[in-house]
Amino acid sequence: MERLPRAQALPAIVGASVGDVATVEISERTTSELVESTHRDRSLSATMAAFVELSKPGVTRLVLVTTALGVLAAPSNVAWFDLLAAIVGTGLVVAGANALNMFVERESDRYMTRTQTRPLPTGRLSADEALAFGVLVSIAGLFVLAQFTSPLAVGLATFALLSYVLLYTPMKRVHSSALYIGAVPGALPPAIGYAAVTGTLDGPGLSLFLILFAWQLPHFLAISLFRRDEYGRAGLRVLPNERGVTFTKWTALVQALGLLFVTLLPVRLAGIAPAYVWIASLSGLAYVALALYGLRPSSGDKWARRFFFASMPHLVIVMTALVLSVQ
Repeated sequence: MERLPRAQALPAIVGASVGDVATVEISERTTSELVESTHRDRSLSATMAAFVELSKPGVTRLVLVTTALGVLAAPSNVAWFDLLAAIVGTGLVVAGANALNMFVERESDRYMTRTQTRPLPTGRLSADEALAFGVLVSIAGLFVLAQFTSPLAVGLATFALLSYVLLYTPMKRVHSSALYIGAVPGALPPAIGYAAVTGTLDGPGLSLFLILFAWQLPHFLAISLFRRDEYGRAGLRVLPNERGVTFTKWTALVQALGLLFVTLLPVRLAGIAPAYVWIASLSGLAYVALALYGLRPSSGDKWARRFFFASMPHLVIVMTALVLSVQ
């Protein structure tokens, strides 16, 4: 079976996805246009497009990239089929989890600008259709992983699915600490990819999981800062509405420092190229500097949006550098 050289595969995967990453959370349409289309005939193409939207394509594309990075971080080169099986299986599980998340939050989604145009609030799909889609796609993803990868990968994917839908989603209405619960399943895709081809979770695979976990914390705080009013209307608990904007900014700074520390942990692994230290340090320090800049009294939503967008290239740079540094 043809093997996939890590150094040749990464540029193609990451290069094709950097543009997608910038649309993970900021993707708004004109609400009136979609509301008007609610009562039109539901063509097959429109219905299929609505089902695709249930999967949160921007988020799912990012997951496909991080899963691929987990596969490519394996100690030896992997076969194309192994990479494809891990990506397809994990992608389907995540797509199903996203659909189930939309099913559970279909009422609160009506109150947020970035979610009120989703298929359920606009009536383009029914709740039963969303539930069936989420369950079937999730099962299909677990089936692919069970047939073509390792038991550990299946276990991690199952845990990610259940914890995201049954723990994180309802917890968002209870306390802002739901962020830490949701960061666990959100960070599992590279671990699933690594476990899919190695059957274990150690070294680079575990490092990718920790980096993605730590990255999500300041990344989401940035979103919660410039969308705090919308979260409040939707009844979702976020830190700025519980503890205030200033406290949230200080928390984001601490988390940015924590992310810098976590990105340097792989330095202790055997075989990591020295260049990784410089890349991770420089990118991390730039991100921390931006967090510091946000402590100014005059910094507001404009800075929060900039902090949010800056987190995404930082993640791509660090994770790609780590995979390329595995010798």
